[in-house]
Amino acid sequence: MSITEKIIVKENKTLKLNNVLIREIGEAELKDIDKISYMIESYIKSKGNSKIGPMINYTSVSADENGQAKLVLKFMIQLKAPLHNVETPYELRNQIRIQNCLFARFTEKEENLQFAYSKLNLYAFENDIRLKGDSYTVFVDKMENNDIIADVFMEELKGGHELEGL
Repeated sequence: MSITEKIIVKENKTLKLNNVLIREIGEAELKDIDKISYMIESYIKSKGNSKIGPMINYTSVSADENGQAKLVLKFMIQLKAPLHNVETPYELRNQIRIQNCLFARFTEKEENLQFAYSKLNLYAFENDIRLKGDSYTVFVDKMENNDIIADVFMEELKGGHELEGL
């Protein structure tokens, strides 16, 4: 019987993406995630382009105009070549480079992915690392037994090992 680690954590990793098509998902659209994913792939094909690698989910929390917490969710996908004349609701970034991240490689059932986020937050707490509060989840692979491999990146705040003053 072999025991494999379900969540492996590493520090100081960099996420680098090129020719990134981004689509923000509004709160009213959350129930249509699969449809939006399909529409993104159709948009890429209609532009005569193709994707490289898996879908990336970006999540963050921001405050709205009333100070209420608002979930920010974006789908990101790397393209073989840059797109020109990108229409709303899409945007294109030539390169995204996020340095100094806590990283977790998750291998397990998708419904348990929240434990990767929890483990990164706990690791940051135990090691006095301040996190920015956003995450990038790269869905690397889906295996025959329905387990997934996902890489989670959480950006550290600059000076992350310093304790905040009061």
